[in-house]
Amino acid sequence: MNAEPALYSIRVGGHLGETVLSAFPALVAECQDPGAQTVLTGLLDLSALYGVLAQMERLGLDLIEVTRPGAAGR
Repeated sequence: MNAEPALYSIRVGGHLGETVLSAFPALVAECQDPGAQTVLTGLLDLSALYGVLAQMERLGLDLIEVTRPGAAGR
């Protein structure tokens, strides 16, 4: 298993406000389809990724998708 940081995009349902986004300082947020989805993107190692996903679960966010852009076929 590779422990090197990789670029991840995490799509969640809804528009995340500044208070919720402050829980993810290592990620850049982009709202898509105003109010419908937010995509959080950043370099994360696996430990940080699992930490982000656990925080999302604690906050009750609707996780839609986790991807590694450019990692197809690996």
